[in-house]
Amino acid sequence: MLSPVKLFWLIWKYWFTLPDKVRFVLVGGFNACVQYVLYVLLLLLLGDAHYQIALSLSWIISTLSSFSTQKIFVFCTAGSWRVWLKEYLKCINVWAVAYVINAGLLKMLVDVCSINPYWAQIIAVSATTVSSYILMKYFAFKH
Repeated sequence: MLSPVKLFWLIWKYWFTLPDKVRFVLVGGFNACVQYVLYVLLLLLLGDAHYQIALSLSWIISTLSSFSTQKIFVFCTAGSWRVWLKEYLKCINVWAVAYVINAGLLKMLVDVCSINPYWAQIIAVSATTVSSYILMKYFAFKH
């Protein structure tokens, strides 16, 4: 029987044999879940009418988690704190683009299409995934 430590290292080694697109989808899915849970909690706290405020706050809060997991588990970049800071600032730019797309889609889906803001956010996040991957890979974490 494998010890927990050996099992962890086997999983760790296998993880990095996966293509970065697969890792991005898995890690991005985790990050999207974290952001969505924050969004839902904020909607419950603030009320459905304040869906844009809930979106803004959930994106701001979830950026640190997203940056860390993308850097470590997807793009595997290394360097000094200056490199980390530079990558983080680039990530903020990527998230700003993704946020504008997300906020616009969310507004259209809720106000024009009359879709519930909970479902509308799931649709909007799904639509921004491809552009986020491309911008993260070729801009924020470019080797």
